Amino acid sequence: MRTLPVALLFLTACSSFGAVYPPKPPAVPGPAVSDPPPSRVVTHVTITREGLKNAIDQNVPAKDEGTFDLLRSKRKYTWTRTPFDVSFMQGRIVLTTHVTANIDLPVSSVDVGIDLKVLAEPVISGEYKVKLQSTEVKVTSEDRKVKIADHVASVTDGIAKEIDAKLKDFVYDVKPPLEEAYARLSKPIDIPLGDAKGCAFMKVVSIEAGPTVIADGLEKDVALVVEPQVTIPCAAPETPPPLPPFQNVAQVPSGPFTVTIPVAARWEELQKAMGMLFTDGKYFFSPEYPKLYLSNPEIYESQGQVVVKVHLEGPVHKMGIDADLNGDIFLSGHPTVTDNEVSIPDLEQTVETKNFFLSLKAVADGEKLRDQARSALKLDIGERLRAVKDKVSSDMTFGNPGGCFKGELDRIEVTSAHAHGSYLRVYVAVTAHANANMPCTSPPH
Repeated sequence: MRTLPVALLFLTACSSFGAVYPPKPPAVPGPAVSDPPPSRVVTHVTITREGLKNAIDQNVPAKDEGTFDLLRSKRKYTWTRTPFDVSFMQGRIVLTTHVTANIDLPVSSVDVGIDLKVLAEPVISGEYKVKLQSTEVKVTSEDRKVKIADHVASVTDGIAKEIDAKLKDFVYDVKPPLEEAYARLSKPIDIPLGDAKGCAFMKVVSIEAGPTVIADGLEKDVALVVEPQVTIPCAAPETPPPLPPFQNVAQVPSGPFTVTIPVAARWEELQKAMGMLFTDGKYFFSPEYPKLYLSNPEIYESQGQVVVKVHLEGPVHKMGIDADLNGDIFLSGHPTVTDNEVSIPDLEQTVETKNFFLSLKAVADGEKLRDQARSALKLDIGERLRAVKDKVSSDMTFGNPGGCFKGELDRIEVTSAHAHGSYLRVYVAVTAHANANMPCTSPPH
């Protein structure tokens, strides 16, 4: 019968209790450090046969004129060609066209027909330009006039050299559509975290290109070497640097790619995100004591653990007890990741807090508070990153006359979480795939 009076006496003394854990350590200045590992965003780029054909036809004249020497005088000739036909053979591009030349002779003009076949090796330079190197021009004709007149033969050779020179000067610029993709990828993506302001962004450090595969066009795996990061608060640069030079490398991993993104959040910003769990700043955790609530959550690191400090307040009316609790309690544990959710499954009351609740056993159940705090103090990173997934897929799917890009995020997985002195770092693995066609024939949806 003495228990109730003792408890009443204790409650009267402790209805307004102070902190029952060492105070929060002083804030460490400086930003949250994401320290991202380099990753590759791989896009399979196809420059179509039809696109090459049209570009070459536009860059090489369809008709021209010139002069040749005949009997110590200059004579004129003109020529026209048919559109190039483009095919591929043994790693080289094959261009064929039929040329009709009109040659001015002393008595009359004569028309001759020749067939031109050009073999060339297509390459992509560091300036993102497709060029033709090692060109080889072959001239053939069934026209007898070509075979019987030396001056006609000199004209046809001249025409072949003119076309060969134009092909050596040919440039197909693939930079504009890649610049748009780069600008979209470099643009920060806002992440909704309640009052906290976070963002995801990709720092592109270089661009690598694998060997060219010649099929029904030119195909190449292009990798943007990126340092991806998510920071809370947002630490993205206002203006991204220019597109890095194009680097040809021996190999680029093909197919879907995985990018590891470190999410760095300062504790005070994470508190804002955690505050979303509270309604009007309060969390009523106990059905047994419905007016008892938690408020003002604080989070910080101590000796590798996450410490959660919350304010406990509210009246307790039970078993003849009438008291108001008002003070801070502490729980600590290690952050872990389960199914894209950062939680603290080993969250336990500190020794001081546990002793406090043991002393209040007739009033409040500390174990129940611990279990309910474990349930409440979770951060579903995966749910928030779904918005990022949709936005990235949308931003990386676009089309313009220069090229069509289609990118899609396949999977987002939170892999680990680590507590540091001034911030929490969470690693997120993003798996995606992307492809591009140049030029664009039908815009992607």
